[in-house]
Amino acid sequence: MELEKLSLLNFKNYTEAELNFSSSVNAFTGDNGAGKTNLLDAIHYLCLCKSYFNPADVQQIKSDTEFFMLQGSFEKTDRSELISCSMKRGQKKQFKRNKKDYQRLADHIGLFPVVMISPYDISIIIEGSEERRRFIDNSISQTDNQYLDELISYNKNLANRNALLKQIADTGRYDPQLLEIFDEQLSLSGDKIFRKRKEFVDVFIPLFNAHYQYLSENAEQVELIYESQLKDENFRELLKRSTERDRVLERTTNGIHKDDLQFSIHGMSMKKFGSQGQQKSFLIALKLAQYSYLVRQKGYKPLLLLDDIFDKLDDKRIRKLMEMVSHEDFGQIFITDTSSLRVGKIFEDIRVKVKIFAVDHGNVAEVN
Repeated sequence: MELEKLSLLNFKNYTEAELNFSSSVNAFTGDNGAGKTNLLDAIHYLCLCKSYFNPADVQQIKSDTEFFMLQGSFEKTDRSELISCSMKRGQKKQFKRNKKDYQRLADHIGLFPVVMISPYDISIIIEGSEERRRFIDNSISQTDNQYLDELISYNKNLANRNALLKQIADTGRYDPQLLEIFDEQLSLSGDKIFRKRKEFVDVFIPLFNAHYQYLSENAEQVELIYESQLKDENFRELLKRSTERDRVLERTTNGIHKDDLQFSIHGMSMKKFGSQGQQKSFLIALKLAQYSYLVRQKGYKPLLLLDDIFDKLDDKRIRKLMEMVSHEDFGQIFITDTSSLRVGKIFEDIRVKVKIFAVDHGNVAEVN
């Protein structure tokens, strides 16, 4: 799969831009704040119907304008695909595939798989479990539409159960049979999600270990463990056992919305004891494993977006990373960096052609 052409209109700091891409490596270079990352985010938006960085769609619209529009021309299994997205202030965003509207945006997820590696990924290590669940869900949802539907259903049922618990607390009226109905709905989706997550982790961990050991040259021992309350207890029994506590706290305290991933290095917490370089290598290995997982499940190569990838990595790890992603196992790549000379030299050293774009505060032009 390749993105051949990208058009932007009133997207973030871009008034208008049109770019034609190489099928291998494309690099956006320029000063910090020039808009390099916004180009990656435009690609991500077209693939997954949302910004990687900001969930508020209206904030993608350039200031002092009333709408934005993105359009991408993809080549996928010898067939051209035209994806467009637009949004006006005060209205819902619209997605079209080959000029036809989607009935549900969820139907678009997974058709154009993408992996982003960004400095913001540090939240996966240092923030709460929600960030790590989001990583799992992003990986599986791009390969399994049924999983995405179950996730949407679970979140809806969870909100309904929590609303009922609050209503019980506010009114003092408790109907055990009504709560059992909510428990049944929640557990039906929850059990399916748990099984899918467990299957994902079983495949994912060997991929992750292989990527990390390559980057670190087998110098460090890391571990990733999936934690879920459903490993040891049936979901319905779990909900039943926690009913009284849930009533007191007015929320559902147990379930797959409490799942987590534990990260360690040499048996110790990666969050507490990993250096900045080790944490960045860990995150890169996570994302490359996600890429490998998508290739395995989809049967074709996703887009790989690398934002400010060279920061906090030593020269040896940079070279090994670039050698890895330039291998035939990877497809089209998009990179941002402040130096076109550095990007050019890195890929010249490993004999890989790179198409460089100079970005200057909303303006972009080909350098070579």
